[in-house]
Amino acid sequence: MTVQESQTLAAPAPDEPVSLPGIVRNGNLFINGAWQESAGGARTSVLNPATGLEVATVSSAVTADVDAAVAAAKASVKDGRWSRLSGRERSRVLNKAAAIIRERAEELALVESTDVGKPITFARVVDVATAADQYEYVAAMAQQLDGSVRETPLAAHAFTKREPLGVVAAITPFNFPLILSSTKIAAALAAGNSVVHKPASDTPLSALLMAEILTEAGVPAGVFNVVTGPGGALGNHLVAHPDVNKIAFTGSTEIGSHVAALAGANLRPVTAELGGNAANILFADADLEKAIGTVIGAFVFNSGQFCMGGPRLLVERPIYETVLGILKEAVAGVPVGDPTDPATVMGPLASRKQRDKVAGFVEGAKAAGGQVVVGGEALELNGGYFYKPTVIAGLGNDAAAVQEEVFGPVLTVQPFDSEQEAIQLANSTPYGLAAGVQTSSISRAHRVSAQLEAGIVWVNAWALLDPAVPFGGVKNSGWGREYGPESLESYCRTKSVVIATD
Repeated sequence: MTVQESQTLAAPAPDEPVSLPGIVRNGNLFINGAWQESAGGARTSVLNPATGLEVATVSSAVTADVDAAVAAAKASVKDGRWSRLSGRERSRVLNKAAAIIRERAEELALVESTDVGKPITFARVVDVATAADQYEYVAAMAQQLDGSVRETPLAAHAFTKREPLGVVAAITPFNFPLILSSTKIAAALAAGNSVVHKPASDTPLSALLMAEILTEAGVPAGVFNVVTGPGGALGNHLVAHPDVNKIAFTGSTEIGSHVAALAGANLRPVTAELGGNAANILFADADLEKAIGTVIGAFVFNSGQFCMGGPRLLVERPIYETVLGILKEAVAGVPVGDPTDPATVMGPLASRKQRDKVAGFVEGAKAAGGQVVVGGEALELNGGYFYKPTVIAGLGNDAAAVQEEVFGPVLTVQPFDSEQEAIQLANSTPYGLAAGVQTSSISRAHRVSAQLEAGIVWVNAWALLDPAVPFGGVKNSGWGREYGPESLESYCRTKSVVIATD
């Protein structure tokens, strides 16, 4: 679906109250098929980043709530109410969940836009549509989790079977709450696991609506649970819980390292999609008009809060000054503003803290000798956490804004003189989640992409993602893959059965 094909959501004006679904407004925990307040009784405000105003409160869970959620998930594994269903039976439920997501697309889009600050049009045609696609894809894969007969010289009949791991802890970040939770939850459920979901404390709302949707679709009580609240205390307790069998985490590299250490104490497997700082290599032979559009989209999409975004642009020197001139004019024209306006391309940052972090990187870049080509300052609008899309040139490769993950609408631009220099610069950060190559030469595309240290490489495009195509990191960007058959494999274990025939 294209933006033009999508319908217009009748969203409220910025100064009007947002009418969110009742389950979201109530903001309770979802444990063992029931909505309940936290055992601690506290609640946390959820703010709309486009206005800075409270739109809901959610229960602030305590460790006792995590224990209850894990116990419910473990009980559902033990009695087999989900894990012992056939793949075909689970498939029917997951397909129904996808259908309900599509039926309730407007609710989900409004919740996601309000919670994160992303443009309503993108929330509808990217986030909601992608979540539905994910459930449909794994629903098909659930029916193909077969084992195999193994030929052996033993006097035995040997075969393998795939089994679910058990209780999966799904811990997700603030930037794509619906998509990044669906990548984990849908695959874990398809493989027969039960789930305890801990969404980001800043953006918990779509997790609550998905609990309602999955229940309506037929996921039994205890199989899917949601605990909302502070990330540190709850996340640590959930990851280290002895009854959790697998952790699926998306977040920063620093926290991912901490999660892995906690999980390692219990010898629990972890998949982790961590930070990114992708380079987009623009060669002089590229279709410049198309490439510039790709470059801008790669760093302003979701206000730059995209682990697989393209915040580093490497430009072949003969077109370097030309590209800077085009970017100066084009980036200044990116529509920034109210996320409920269908014309908006870039909304606010997800929180004041995130905007301040981005501003700090820009100020540091200036101090390091960088020249702000365009942007470089906050945008005061309706009390929201907006920051102008920013292009910075003239930085050395050791600058913080080049080496570290800014996670905002900031693009650094560096020249290169040779193909090998471009590859060296692209690979020079600790990250390896994504990369891009813009060129008209198919041989160069193959040659360069083969040498880039990244889990996914896009050629003459950016962020072409599909549930059939796996993604994930190398180096400090994590390990494991989401999407594709590889994702389901990470939620299964293989059991071998060898039956003597003598």
